[in-house]
Amino acid sequence: MTQHNSRLPFQGKVAIITGAGSGIGKATALKLANEGAHVALFDLVNDRISKTEAEINANHEGAARAFDVDISDPARVEKAVLETVELFGGLDIVFANAGINGVSAPIEEIQVQDWKQIITTNLDGTFFTVKYALPHLKKRGGGSIIITSSINGNQRFSSFGMSAYSTSKAGQVAFAKMAALELAKFKIRVNVICPGAIATNIDQSTIKTDDLQDIIIPMEFPEGQQPLADGPGQPEHVADLVSFLASGASKHITGAEIVIDGAESLLS
Repeated sequence: MTQHNSRLPFQGKVAIITGAGSGIGKATALKLANEGAHVALFDLVNDRISKTEAEINANHEGAARAFDVDISDPARVEKAVLETVELFGGLDIVFANAGINGVSAPIEEIQVQDWKQIITTNLDGTFFTVKYALPHLKKRGGGSIIITSSINGNQRFSSFGMSAYSTSKAGQVAFAKMAALELAKFKIRVNVICPGAIATNIDQSTIKTDDLQDIIIPMEFPEGQQPLADGPGQPEHVADLVSFLASGASKHITGAEIVIDGAESLLS
């Protein structure tokens, strides 16, 4: 091993990243791999996840493997976790990042199946990912879990029609804090990040109903909704935060809820 490689913060570490095919997940996978980690890319298999896998392996041979995972299906999550550990020899970092916006509609108009899909994907999916990863993190004598929540449902509540999404995101924060306390004695840290607007593909999973106009309260913002930037944040900004929380540099941080939104939520 070269002296350079020995300085990589995640040399010899294994990370699971859900929603790894694009946006925050992809940026984090690229960063952790560049810093020495083997990365298991959990996502629905498609061109995006295949390109992410190929891009990483072109620079770091054998560092990445894509797994066909629907995080709302516990059997598929458990299977992929087991296959990851078998392939890479263990598990140290879990980034539970996958999620959907789903249907935006007034509460009385939301279809029950649409509500359930959002809760099952975002909240249950986080639980499944953490649940099946824990035995392997404990075998390593510790590890780091990072959960992607949102400012919606935590710092602000002005995204009209997104009651299911905001509920799922608030639930993730509570789950992370409960898990942080429960797992502290196992040296497993659990933190939750709350991004604001980030330039990702999640809007592709958003369906807005015509009834939304009946409940929206008009609001006027200053030009641009992020005082710190000229537009939405970038996935790489969030990847930097995840890398920090996954590393030994944050060894005394657990149960934290960290907002990364360029002060966006302070406007509303």
